[in-house]
Amino acid sequence: MYKVNYRSKLLEEAVDQIASLPGVGRKSALRHALHLLKEPAANVEKFTSAIMNMRANIRYCPDCNMISDSGLCPVCSDSSRDRSTVCVVESLRDVLSIENTGQYHGLYHVLGGIISPMDGIGPDDLPIGALVERVGKGEIREVILALDTNMEGETTALYIYRQLIPSGVKVSAIARGVAFGDDLEYTDEFTLGKAILNRQLFSI
Repeated sequence: MYKVNYRSKLLEEAVDQIASLPGVGRKSALRHALHLLKEPAANVEKFTSAIMNMRANIRYCPDCNMISDSGLCPVCSDSSRDRSTVCVVESLRDVLSIENTGQYHGLYHVLGGIISPMDGIGPDDLPIGALVERVGKGEIREVILALDTNMEGETTALYIYRQLIPSGVKVSAIARGVAFGDDLEYTDEFTLGKAILNRQLFSI
């Protein structure tokens, strides 16, 4: 494969790092690097400082595992949220997608991944036990499983359902307005909102 001669080791290293981001090819990485090169040093310093500050100081909510600047996340600390309902999602991206629908007002439980033996991720690698503990405290009346409708998502939902059976809590799943194999992140807000509102009891 043809290798570009950047005429500068420093530029090449910058392109390598930018290209390591998801969805960014080397041509786009070069364009971003050259843009940063033309920016005032103060702007570039502000840009890199924001990323370093995020990486160094962001925390995870002790209740739901969502990111937080400090202590409880904004959702868990919001007294107006419905504390009897918890929506289980894979990632922060899914939280943002659901929040954008304006149709859900309960709490969340962020797994940070899904069961995927091919990737070496098992149930013990996810905070499923913490979810069971939350439900065991008695305040939660319904758990909504809002996971991607692919094989891994379905496997994870089934495992969680079986773990929650002894608690007697109501377990529902988003309606199938979200087609099998779809990622929540890329589902339009109207469809996702309807899927939340029209959720159904989870069944095997």
